[in-house]
Amino acid sequence: MPEPQFKRIILKISGEGFCPRGEFGIHRAPLDRVAQEIHDVAQLGVQIGVVVGGGNLLRGTHFAAELGIEIATADYMGMLATVLNALALQEALERLGDPTRVQSALAIQRACEPFIRRRCIRHL
Repeated sequence: MPEPQFKRIILKISGEGFCPRGEFGIHRAPLDRVAQEIHDVAQLGVQIGVVVGGGNLLRGTHFAAELGIEIATADYMGMLATVLNALALQEALERLGDPTRVQSALAIQRACEPFIRRRCIRHL
Protein backbone atom coordinates (compact mmCIF):
# COMPACT_ATOMS: atom_id res chain seq x y z
CA MET A 1 0.00 0.00 0.00
CA PRO A 2 1.41 3.46 -0.86
CA GLU A 3 2.51 5.85 1.88
CA PRO A 4 -0.22 8.41 2.77
CA GLN A 5 0.39 11.89 1.39
CA PHE A 6 -0.59 13.49 4.71
CA LYS A 7 0.14 12.35 8.27
CA ARG A 8 -2.54 14.51 9.92
CA ILE A 9 -5.91 15.60 8.53
CA ILE A 10 -9.09 17.36 9.58
CA LEU A 11 -12.23 15.71 8.25
CA LYS A 12 -15.51 17.67 8.17
CA ILE A 13 -18.52 15.39 8.11
CA SER A 14 -22.01 16.68 7.50
CA GLY A 15 -24.43 15.35 10.10
CA GLU A 16 -26.56 14.26 7.16
CA GLY A 17 -23.94 11.56 6.56
CA PHE A 18 -25.36 9.72 9.58
CA CYS A 19 -28.76 9.07 8.02
CA PRO A 20 -30.19 8.04 4.66
CA ARG A 21 -30.67 10.82 2.10
CA GLY A 22 -33.73 12.93 2.87
CA GLU A 23 -34.16 11.54 6.39
CA PHE A 24 -33.31 12.82 9.86
CA GLY A 25 -31.73 11.33 12.94
CA ILE A 26 -28.85 8.92 13.39
CA HIS A 27 -29.03 5.54 11.67
CA ARG A 28 -26.73 2.63 12.47
CA ALA A 29 -25.67 1.64 8.93
CA PRO A 30 -24.51 5.10 7.76
CA LEU A 31 -22.88 5.78 11.13
CA ASP A 32 -20.96 2.50 10.99
CA ARG A 33 -19.94 3.15 7.36
CA VAL A 34 -18.47 6.55 8.26
CA ALA A 35 -16.70 5.07 11.29
CA GLN A 36 -15.25 2.24 9.19
CA GLU A 37 -13.90 4.69 6.60
CA ILE A 38 -12.25 6.77 9.34
CA HIS A 39 -10.87 3.60 10.93
CA ASP A 40 -9.41 2.43 7.60
CA VAL A 41 -7.57 5.74 7.09
CA ALA A 42 -6.32 5.72 10.70
CA GLN A 43 -4.91 2.22 10.10
CA LEU A 44 -2.63 3.81 7.47
CA GLY A 45 -1.03 5.87 10.26
CA VAL A 46 -2.92 9.09 9.55
CA GLN A 47 -3.91 11.20 12.56
CA ILE A 48 -7.52 12.34 12.09
CA GLY A 49 -9.38 15.21 13.67
CA VAL A 50 -13.09 15.08 12.88
CA VAL A 51 -15.45 18.04 12.84
CA VAL A 52 -19.02 16.83 12.67
CA GLY A 53 -22.14 18.79 11.79
CA GLY A 54 -25.60 18.47 13.27
CA GLY A 55 -27.86 19.04 10.26
CA ASN A 56 -29.35 15.55 10.52
CA LEU A 57 -30.88 16.58 13.85
CA LEU A 58 -31.39 20.33 13.63
CA ARG A 59 -30.73 23.25 11.30
CA GLY A 60 -30.29 26.30 13.52
CA THR A 61 -31.33 29.00 11.04
CA HIS A 62 -34.35 27.07 9.80
CA PHE A 63 -35.31 26.11 13.35
CA ALA A 64 -35.09 29.73 14.52
CA ALA A 65 -37.32 30.99 11.72
CA GLU A 66 -39.85 28.19 12.04
CA LEU A 67 -40.27 28.40 15.82
CA GLY A 68 -39.50 32.06 16.37
CA ILE A 69 -36.43 31.27 18.46
CA GLU A 70 -33.58 33.76 18.68
CA ILE A 71 -30.84 32.82 16.22
CA ALA A 72 -28.19 32.68 18.97
CA THR A 73 -30.32 30.18 20.92
CA ALA A 74 -30.93 28.13 17.78
CA ASP A 75 -27.19 28.12 17.10
CA TYR A 76 -26.55 26.73 20.58
CA MET A 77 -29.15 24.06 19.90
CA GLY A 78 -27.32 23.21 16.67
CA MET A 79 -24.07 22.92 18.61
CA LEU A 80 -25.77 20.45 20.93
CA ALA A 81 -26.82 18.45 17.86
CA THR A 82 -23.17 18.26 16.78
CA VAL A 83 -22.23 16.91 20.21
CA LEU A 84 -24.92 14.21 19.89
CA ASN A 85 -23.44 13.18 16.53
CA ALA A 86 -19.89 13.30 17.90
CA LEU A 87 -20.84 11.01 20.79
CA ALA A 88 -22.50 8.56 18.39
CA LEU A 89 -19.41 8.57 16.16
CA GLN A 90 -17.18 8.12 19.20
CA GLU A 91 -19.07 4.96 20.16
CA ALA A 92 -18.91 3.60 16.62
CA LEU A 93 -15.15 4.23 16.39
CA GLU A 94 -14.47 2.72 19.79
CA ARG A 95 -16.35 -0.43 18.75
CA LEU A 96 -13.68 -0.69 16.05
CA GLY A 97 -10.94 -0.29 18.65
CA ASP A 98 -10.02 3.32 17.86
CA PRO A 99 -9.27 5.63 20.81
CA THR A 100 -11.27 8.86 20.61
CA ARG A 101 -11.93 12.14 22.36
CA VAL A 102 -14.93 14.43 21.94
CA GLN A 103 -14.31 18.12 22.47
CA SER A 104 -16.81 20.97 22.35
CA ALA A 105 -16.80 24.73 22.70
CA LEU A 106 -19.89 24.24 24.88
CA ALA A 107 -19.17 23.15 28.43
CA ILE A 108 -20.67 19.66 28.75
CA GLN A 109 -18.16 18.17 31.16
CA ARG A 110 -19.87 14.84 31.75
CA ALA A 111 -20.05 14.05 28.03
CA CYS A 112 -17.01 15.68 26.44
CA GLU A 113 -13.90 17.73 27.03
CA PRO A 114 -13.73 21.47 26.49
CA PHE A 115 -12.11 22.36 23.18
CA ILE A 116 -8.59 23.55 23.88
CA ARG A 117 -6.43 23.71 20.75
CA ARG A 118 -3.22 22.54 22.43
CA ARG A 119 -5.03 19.66 24.13
CA CYS A 120 -6.55 18.67 20.82
CA ILE A 121 -3.12 18.56 19.18
CA ARG A 122 -1.72 16.62 22.12
CA HIS A 123 -4.47 14.01 21.74
CA LEU A 124 -3.45 13.46 18.14
